Amino acid sequence: MNLPNKLTVIRMLLVPIMVIIPFLHIQGTVFDIETEFIVLNLIFIIASITDKLDGSIARKTNQVTNFGKFLDPIADKILVLTAMLILVEKQLLPSWIPIIVLTREFIVSAYRLIAVEQGGKVISASFWGKLKTVTQMCAIVFAFININNTNSFFNFLTVKLTGIELFINVITSILMSISVVATIFSGWDYIKDGKELFKDR
Repeated sequence: MNLPNKLTVIRMLLVPIMVIIPFLHIQGTVFDIETEFIVLNLIFIIASITDKLDGSIARKTNQVTNFGKFLDPIADKILVLTAMLILVEKQLLPSWIPIIVLTREFIVSAYRLIAVEQGGKVISASFWGKLKTVTQMCAIVFAFININNTNSFFNFLTVKLTGIELFINVITSILMSISVVATIFSGWDYIKDGKELFKDR
């Protein structure tokens, strides 16, 4: 197994560790942030870095493999959805956001399967797809910076926040909102660009 694929596998292995962390009931705070959230954020950041590294190394060293093409996007989706579901459980994110993300991923996966079936046609990632990935990752990182349990989605609209708490909550809410819009538009791009796949059906 080459280095890029090892990084992808490491990212996959970090996901169950994230799932286990909330069950450990880690006590204490650092800068008014629960230690549990700090640990979750560090794991997520490390996993996100491996996402950037594996693709870059694979392309630069000509180590692109079918295994990597298959596992890399799956690892990304599992990582993001796991982090979002943890945030939902912690009541920091409404459940409709990961539902939209999951729906989009099912649609995109279906189109990719049909594209392969019809001769390996590739629907390339659009601007919206790239924006979705970047804003999702950044929004989740900020969401885990839960100072004094105030970083619930758009919490600044209903609770009076000041200083760093207000700043973090506004940034988190804006980034997450952009990611949702980008998720919807990127999904629409796949439907629009791939509609010819159904002409013979």
